[in-house]
Amino acid sequence: MRRRDYKEFASGVSYHIYNRGNGKMEIFRDEQDYLNFLKRIRVALGKTKGIKTSLDRLVPFEEGVFSLISYCLMPNHFHLQIEQCADVPLGKLLLKVCTSYSMYFNKKYDHVGHVFQDQFKAIPIQSENQVAALSAYIHQNPKVAGLVKRAEDWAYSSYPDYIGVRQGNLIDPNSVLSQFSSRDEYRLFVEDQSEGISERKDIEKLLLD
Repeated sequence: MRRRDYKEFASGVSYHIYNRGNGKMEIFRDEQDYLNFLKRIRVALGKTKGIKTSLDRLVPFEEGVFSLISYCLMPNHFHLQIEQCADVPLGKLLLKVCTSYSMYFNKKYDHVGHVFQDQFKAIPIQSENQVAALSAYIHQNPKVAGLVKRAEDWAYSSYPDYIGVRQGNLIDPNSVLSQFSSRDEYRLFVEDQSEGISERKDIEKLLLD
């Protein structure tokens, strides 16, 4: 059965957002690409202090309209866990970010055509348990893919912020970390999910083909 692709966004609901490169091509080819995508997310979220906002077609939303819970950028796709905190549809945020990044990518690589495959996919998260389980799945992507031996060694993920290795302010991890007694307990939780996480009933419905 085909999973329903939800596009009716609601305030107070968090979502698993996913998309990949058109034809599964690599959309992040060097460090600059990863950082430029993250910069566009930061600007779109309204976290613009100390950042020049003259990016292609990217006008910031007011800070607090959306909350980024976790993320991971992989060479040919990305995962975002985002809560819509106001009545502005989450789709508008993704449209801004992906359109601006596509313009950057096409100019840099002299690429013609779509950068991303179709529209992004979005699955609503229904419970606190799913919020934590999804963050673990997102953070384990680089390790499961064999890109790093330890999940915290992947720089283009929010996991280093969760476990205190990095002190960033792009994400709001409270909805996840509040379920654990410490960052170390969360680290153990994530490490325990490295094998078979897609088979768990509380996470499988949030994963996309």
